[in-house]
Amino acid sequence: MSDTITLTGLVATTPRHIVTSEGLTITSFRLASNQRRFDRGQNAWVDGDTNWYTVTAFRQLGTHVATSIEKGQRVIVLGRVRIRDWESGEKSGTTVEIDAEAVGHDLTWGRASFVRTVTASKAETDDSASSAAGADEASSPATVESQPADGLLVGAATPF
Repeated sequence: MSDTITLTGLVATTPRHIVTSEGLTITSFRLASNQRRFDRGQNAWVDGDTNWYTVTAFRQLGTHVATSIEKGQRVIVLGRVRIRDWESGEKSGTTVEIDAEAVGHDLTWGRASFVRTVTASKAETDDSASSAAGADEASSPATVESQPADGLLVGAATPF
């Protein structure tokens, strides 16, 4: 059985990106998640203990995480949790690993822009399907990039 968990926290390490000899893309990083609570005695929010997680993203998600996420950024992670006990000589401990299904910036702390990527094989399939159906470009949605006044690159879909 695998449990699904949603976490918010700080990217604590520079994401490590590798491609295996079989071509599998893997990106991993450590996530620090602080618990905050309101202390009525101090009349202020205080930090509780920090929980540490190893987040791993595979395939296309791994590629996008490697190019989008940086150390120090606040993120939201959704994934399957695995808890493992380990021993190394005289040391032992427990590791909590998250097999990520989704990773994104936590917009409570800042702004982000989104650029949708389409793989060449999907684009070719969509183009051939549109041609076969006799559709013209104006009637099918397409991803375009626009440059707003503040200089951020934004992916936007053309209207239907």
